[in-house]
Amino acid sequence: MFDSADSYDRFMGRYSRPLAGEFATFAAVRAGDQVLDVGCGPGALTGELVDRLGSPAVTAVDPSRPFVDAVRDRFPGVDVRTAGAEDLPFGNDVFDATLAQLVVHFMSDPVAGLSEMKRVTHTGGVVAACVWDYTRDETPLTVFWKSARVVDPSIETESRLPGSRPGELGKLFTAAGIGQVEEVALSVEVEHSDFEDWWDPFTLGVGPAGALVAGLDPESRARLRELCRRNLPSGPFVLEARALTVRGQA
Repeated sequence: MFDSADSYDRFMGRYSRPLAGEFATFAAVRAGDQVLDVGCGPGALTGELVDRLGSPAVTAVDPSRPFVDAVRDRFPGVDVRTAGAEDLPFGNDVFDATLAQLVVHFMSDPVAGLSEMKRVTHTGGVVAACVWDYTRDETPLTVFWKSARVVDPSIETESRLPGSRPGELGKLFTAAGIGQVEEVALSVEVEHSDFEDWWDPFTLGVGPAGALVAGLDPESRARLRELCRRNLPSGPFVLEARALTVRGQA
């Protein structure tokens, strides 16, 4: 579902890369910190951390081997390992900050994953995460999921996933024993040249949305595309994406 680095870059990277800068700033990472990127994907946040801190200060993990290989190729000098959030391959109190961008809602056990993030972070260090806010019309996928539910009202959107509603991510942090929890919303704006620029990445099979498109019969797929087209401008347009973001202390 998330195994192709290039496809993921085209699908979500266009939003996750600008978000990474806002997220790293909110997490207050600074020169001298050793930072772990959990669920790094093909490296949107990893690259931002490398730019700020240098490769030797950055460690990254992801359960997808293709993503791990991609990050190793893109950012030589970063310690990149194949691992899930729920079982991080590090000792206690290793990092000054541990971050997870657009990952918590896909963890098999979010509380366990956040507990592991706390465990590997120095006492008093930063644990931070962000997830798109699916309760408002301000995600990269809002138009897609609204249109999909017109095609099939039984479709479950990503809003059902843990942490994707205001207040939920903070509660998961608290359940994981993370203190001084603070939740804000971060927003980014992304320009699209036209409708096709927005739509084409949905056909690559990436994530729940891509899997849905791939599983539709041709008639339903064409209907979904047309519904999305009607709800977006034909020429250049800008979409705002809003991420629920939480920071706490290990």
